[in-house]
Amino acid sequence: MIIATIFLVGAVAAPAETIVVTANRTPQPLNRVGQSISVVDRPELDRRQSQSVADVLRTLPGVSIARNGGLGGVATVFIRGAESDQTVALIDGVKLNDPSTVGGGFNFGNLLVGNIERIEVLRGSQSVLWGSQAIGGVVNMVTRRPGEALRVNARAEYGWRDTANLVGNVSGKLGPLSASVGGGWLRSDGISNFSERRGGRERDGYENLGANANFNLALSDDISLDARGFYSRGRFNADGFAPPNFSFGDVNEENITREIVAYTGLNAALLDGRWQNRLGFAYTDTDRRNTALDGAPFVTFDGQGRNERLEYQGVIDVAKGWQATFGAEQEISRYTAASFGGAPTSARASIRSLYAQAVATPLAGLTATLGLRHDDHNRFGGATTFGASGVYAIAATGTTLRASHAEGFKAPSLFQLFSNFGNQQLRPERSTGWDAGITQVLAGGRMDFSATYFQRTSSDLIIFIGCASQTGICVNRPFGTYDNVARARAQGLELALTMRPTDDLTLQVTHGTVDARNTTAGNANQNRRLARRPEQSSSILVDYRWSFGLNTGATLTNVSRSFENAANTVALPGYTLVDLRAALPIGRRLELTARIENLFNAAYETALNFGQPGRAAYVGLRVTL
Repeated sequence: MIIATIFLVGAVAAPAETIVVTANRTPQPLNRVGQSISVVDRPELDRRQSQSVADVLRTLPGVSIARNGGLGGVATVFIRGAESDQTVALIDGVKLNDPSTVGGGFNFGNLLVGNIERIEVLRGSQSVLWGSQAIGGVVNMVTRRPGEALRVNARAEYGWRDTANLVGNVSGKLGPLSASVGGGWLRSDGISNFSERRGGRERDGYENLGANANFNLALSDDISLDARGFYSRGRFNADGFAPPNFSFGDVNEENITREIVAYTGLNAALLDGRWQNRLGFAYTDTDRRNTALDGAPFVTFDGQGRNERLEYQGVIDVAKGWQATFGAEQEISRYTAASFGGAPTSARASIRSLYAQAVATPLAGLTATLGLRHDDHNRFGGATTFGASGVYAIAATGTTLRASHAEGFKAPSLFQLFSNFGNQQLRPERSTGWDAGITQVLAGGRMDFSATYFQRTSSDLIIFIGCASQTGICVNRPFGTYDNVARARAQGLELALTMRPTDDLTLQVTHGTVDARNTTAGNANQNRRLARRPEQSSSILVDYRWSFGLNTGATLTNVSRSFENAANTVALPGYTLVDLRAALPIGRRLELTARIENLFNAAYETALNFGQPGRAAYVGLRVTL
């Protein structure tokens, strides 16, 4: 892993040739990136054998998750203590937020590892390049890319509670066309999402069907066309609040979420390849339907959120070590939603953006980055954000110093603006933060230690308020509305140690401390911790390759207690999970896999009343052709 400011999972040190994309929206070597970023590559994903992206993310420093039940339940991701809808989620560079949700965020519950070959997590406010919502950070998932040779990857797995998982992908190149196409299917009887410790008894099953595609057509040496797509349909049996008492418990309700992501773009290289241009159109469509199945089926919620995004980006190499990135975007968001058979509500908003960033290496080992962005929203007007970072690598001592200052903003969601509780006078949420860190390579590259301290303040946060009187913004809002009245502060420390005492043994240790608090003056919960944000989280990963080819490993994850509510009166106890895994190659093309999750059957909750899976075992087979 590379952590602290840069943390690459599966590597002992941060080699200069390692390339990341998310930090600067263009491929950059790590030694020119000053922000804090974690990378989980395909070999590491294969080693871990995880099914869910959320399970991978929670082992990274500064990242925590909350999930409503087992696999397929609503999963929210918190980066450095920011709200879950203050995280930008991307797949192959396309934004995944759902305008039909209350906060306009993204549900990670249906996002399976499947054919994802790389996950990059950029921590800290990053709105200069990524715009609205990039207050906590950015999570970018990259699916399998086409290569020169024909390649087939497939795997099958079966285990606990009749869980079956099939994944396959074919990639290659034929003349000017490069292609990668794949799909996956998972089904499970699941657990009771109403915690069994609290009386839950029925199993709530889950099924997911997914597909991915990536095409590139080279029209000439300098011009090409891209087309990418991603599809997911998850069907999940949820628990909730059943009549007549409306207390939380076992409920027979089916939730279906269908997600479509599409992108097409034209790439052109000018000035002998020094000026890279990209003109693209991205489209996301999320459809959610909840149906109560007891008695005659009845739709309790039906919503659709859609984004259409037109963008241009240019990257020009001004001189050796000097590069400029600039672009323009227009995003139109729409949503339609109806609850319990009521009349549907619809809304639309647009935002236009300009951004520019310069990366310069004036001295050997020293790189500085400066960026500026302006967004013009058709409701709240303009928002300008600034970012700067620097990195200095001292080759003689194996020391790398990094620091960054960044600003973020989040536009009010369509629900917060236009629903029956909406307030069209809302302003964007804002944040300012900084971090500083050091990475030290020791023992000839066999040991790597990193540390980063961060701090962020957020203002104009949008929260729901009650309306005791019908005055001011509460006029015609008898049941309450939204307002920019909250503030928050987060600070913490991220530590990592990676050791490879032998070529066959790797030990990775990470620890994150996140102190996220409500700092709203005069608020009843001032100085209390933000809900569902644990203060401490740690992971230990050990992998060993035996002389006869067997690979074995273990992951220990420890998370401290958190609070379910803003008043900090309802605690969610901390928990420790131990997972074991093994993989045995059979020749060059086959590999047998096996793993045990939650070895000691820990009972825990990341959201009140929602259970989490107990001990589970799986066996599988991988094929590479």
